[in-house]
Amino acid sequence: MLMVNPINPNKIIMAANNSPSHSYDYDLITIGGGSGGIACAKRAASHGATVLNVERSMRLGGTCVNVGCVPKKVMWSAAHIADTLKHDMHHYGFEGGKEAKLDFAKLKKVRDGYVKRLNKIYANGFEKAGVRGIHGECSFVDAHTVRVTDESGKETRHTAGKIVIATGGRPHFPPGEGIEEHCISSDGFFDMEELPKVAVVVGAGYIAVELAGVLNSLGTEVHLVVRKGRALRDFDPTISKGLDVEMIKAGILIHRHTNGVAKVSLADEQTEKKNVTLHSGDVIYGADVVIVAAGRVPNTQGLCTECDWITPNTENLRLESCGVEVTPRKYVVVDEYQNTNVKNIFALGDVTGRVELTPMAIAAGRRLADRLFSGKPEDKIAKVSYDFVPTVVFSHPTIGTCGMTEPHAIEKYGKENIRVYTSKFSNLYYGIFDLEPVDKPKTHMKVICAGLDEKVVGIHVLGMGADEMMQGFGVAMKMGCTKADLDSCVAIHPTAAEELVTMGVWGTSPQSSGAKVSPLSGAAPGEPRLS
Repeated sequence: MLMVNPINPNKIIMAANNSPSHSYDYDLITIGGGSGGIACAKRAASHGATVLNVERSMRLGGTCVNVGCVPKKVMWSAAHIADTLKHDMHHYGFEGGKEAKLDFAKLKKVRDGYVKRLNKIYANGFEKAGVRGIHGECSFVDAHTVRVTDESGKETRHTAGKIVIATGGRPHFPPGEGIEEHCISSDGFFDMEELPKVAVVVGAGYIAVELAGVLNSLGTEVHLVVRKGRALRDFDPTISKGLDVEMIKAGILIHRHTNGVAKVSLADEQTEKKNVTLHSGDVIYGADVVIVAAGRVPNTQGLCTECDWITPNTENLRLESCGVEVTPRKYVVVDEYQNTNVKNIFALGDVTGRVELTPMAIAAGRRLADRLFSGKPEDKIAKVSYDFVPTVVFSHPTIGTCGMTEPHAIEKYGKENIRVYTSKFSNLYYGIFDLEPVDKPKTHMKVICAGLDEKVVGIHVLGMGADEMMQGFGVAMKMGCTKADLDSCVAIHPTAAEELVTMGVWGTSPQSSGAKVSPLSGAAPGEPRLS
């Protein structure tokens, strides 16, 4: 069936899967203009589907672009420059770094300007792809119909054969006197107009660690409040313990075994300085800002108005109108194909609570669109893999990780069936520093192998360059590499990454390869298929 594209009338398209779509306004509606919703919408449109995207805010890109990955990386880069100026350059013979001053207002202006340019790029991307994008509060009327209320209060209804929920998540404030009133969230971090002299960061996850590191490097006195013994407890112990040591060296004040924040009060109404009382009884006095980064919740508030929600989120989506199931923590329940319990409704990204990372949502969105709209036989079972997903924490120093931690590998395979390779060293960058070896920042690496073939099931790195080296090793793990495969790759010298291919007694691991064409024993690489 031929159709006219509603965005570009000159573009004639084929209705998805050659099926009649005249009974609905669109083949697909994606709710949420973040990474997952955008990716799904554009990929579906590329297959010929008519697509509507509904985004609550006036800014496309979701958390990642507006208050997450992108502006965070800008701030991390600024902090990295500050560290180089204050701590590193004089070791290489440069002078004057400690006198450098940060113009925080300028940094914020250029950072925000960059984000706004990305917002426009996403809007232009919709236009080029043939996706119609509208803004407003979205709610379900039934399984095929949504109601959208724009800023003026005007309501419109739209129908689609298929609907994708990709509304993401938002920061969560824990209960406690004065916490919501006197604290800001990780989103609010990007609204700060000036650099605080004293900051309290509450949380033990990667967001808290990243913000604490940025502020500390830029010159703020930072207090990191963790509920238990240390931050990043779910990461491999070698990595979380190593980061803990480096944060202490950097001057971050860590408050441990606090069980969280009990109360936040104003110490001085004129200066708006805050006193932070912890459940342990300790009090942090005179904070300029208190940043709560203690977790996020799914943007499903209003999807089910009869539920008892932890915190207000995307209002009025009314999931009970179509019967979509949610977990006790309010995440939308999906299977491995992103299907909800309602046949034509799907969900992906942070709202499902599975691997809450931007690239994961993008991959899930594209694969779902392929399965629903490409019409190709091989795409009928298309789905994204949630296994061996590499990720990075932009801490100081950075962390790169992929696969199982050592405790998880032991739990799954048994201690007798795993072998662990480790390395701890100071990066060559610090070689000429006039410091005692114990005082130089350390790089930690761990390769976790399982089974008789020593298949690599976990790689974990803490140290300079971890963020850039992990992508390639993630590819190797997805392809099923073994320790012997790592050894078969000649090291690049001098780099930190070479440690990952030279650990242990090089070349003595079981000579078994996970590759389709084995690279072991000097074998030639496979040739590409030409026909």
